[in-house]
Amino acid sequence: MPKDGSATRRRLLDAAAAEFSRHGIAGARVDRIADAAAANKAQIYAWFSSKDGLFDAVFTEHLALIIGTVPFDAFDLPGYVTGLYDAYLDRPEIVRLAVWARLERMPTGDLLGAAADQVAAKTASVRAAQEAGVVDPELATEDVYPLVIGLSLAWSPASPTIAADPADTAAEHDRRRAALAAAARRAFRPGT
Repeated sequence: MPKDGSATRRRLLDAAAAEFSRHGIAGARVDRIADAAAANKAQIYAWFSSKDGLFDAVFTEHLALIIGTVPFDAFDLPGYVTGLYDAYLDRPEIVRLAVWARLERMPTGDLLGAAADQVAAKTASVRAAQEAGVVDPELATEDVYPLVIGLSLAWSPASPTIAADPADTAAEHDRRRAALAAAARRAFRPGT
């Protein structure tokens, strides 16, 4: 029975995600991706046309992770922010790929445009939380989700100050989670 190549394609996407998250689009090397995937460069070009096409496939696949890695609950923004902290520890490539896309592809504008339906659902959830008096109604509904994401990146691989490491002490992680939760409670609570 002939092979369908799906296992090789999966290995290429996984190897490319690791390569792009480490080196960006310009710095990534097709040779390293092919070697890491135990594949050949011709397969990359056959499936993805180019290195840019491969990045697009990786980013599109990871966009779902970027948007949905932690279930969004506008009624518990502190829990959401701390959940993202943990997700970034477990899957730092999610943040790194988004940063590289921002730096090398889209310096301004909506990076998550391809996931507009998912972002719209989050915005609707924020609106419901505002109507219920849980989230400050003076904040523009569409601004809350980007603000929450910005807060969650405080110790992420995108941090300009300190990037958390899974090897940091449990006390450091607990302190950061507590700070994120307190900041989210205070930042989005009505009347603050």
